[in-house]
Amino acid sequence: MYRQGDVLIVPVAEEAVPSHAADAPHEARDGRGRLVLALGEVTGHAHAVLGPGRLVREPGPFGPMLLHLPEGGRVVHEEHAAIPLPKGWYRVVRQREYLPGAVRIVAD
Repeated sequence: MYRQGDVLIVPVAEEAVPSHAADAPHEARDGRGRLVLALGEVTGHAHAVLGPGRLVREPGPFGPMLLHLPEGGRVVHEEHAAIPLPKGWYRVVRQREYLPGAVRIVAD
């Protein structure tokens, strides 16, 4: 497991990857060529992945994302140390916060 700020990245065994993930529409890269996992609402900084791969967003407002890195990659952020990731599939989950009567994604 890997954590960078409010983003949790969990390895997923190949056989546990949902069958739809390989052919599902994937997120576009940003203008800098990165796969953005979470964009800082306050600072504009981003938790992002560098390297070849795809990011598939699961349905729903709090749906996790599936990240496929066929050659590995690095998670970068302007305020955190880079994290190298080996090749494989990952589930990316944003930290959530409980408020009485609601749940929201943590903003950095």
